[in-house]
Amino acid sequence: MEQNTKKLLTKGLLQSEDLCQYILETSLYPREPEPLKELRHVTAGHPCARFATSPDAGQLMAMLLKLVNAKKTIEVGVFTGYSLLLTALTIPEDGKPENEGSFDFAFVDADKVNYWNYHERLMKLIKVGGLVVYDNTLRAGIVVMPDGLVPEFMKPGKQLTIELNKLLAADPRVQLSHASIGDGITICRRLY
Repeated sequence: MEQNTKKLLTKGLLQSEDLCQYILETSLYPREPEPLKELRHVTAGHPCARFATSPDAGQLMAMLLKLVNAKKTIEVGVFTGYSLLLTALTIPEDGKPENEGSFDFAFVDADKVNYWNYHERLMKLIKVGGLVVYDNTLRAGIVVMPDGLVPEFMKPGKQLTIELNKLLAADPRVQLSHASIGDGITICRRLY
């Protein structure tokens, strides 16, 4: 496998494996709840393990859930359930993942083709002040990579992700933060 392709397939955007490992070992793994740790280890053996929510993105997501005191949450896309389990372990006992109503928090990690469709729907489901978090919004850095360096299987997602990022940045309904954690996450706080 070409060196550039190997680099693309790493989960985090930090291109120093040592720095990434340092962050995980000092601030994430010591605090990761045992059920999440077990699920992360099982998922690592899955042939599509790269689809899993990165634990550092999960750690930020848990903090966001606490900051907005989320009780009603929705998730679009689950894979092996790391982010859903993280949500269930983070929200208060009277909170619950739901599938209808007015939500405090949403996490989207599904088919990238429909991210904008999900966004439009979630703007009706998330309460004002609530958060929507989109995963994979930097797509291993391909959003800025010359087309010739992008592996063939990732080319369709490049333009979709670029377009989504532009649409989110221009949406006056949200306050936005694009975080270079995991594979890139975009945090949208609904303003109205």
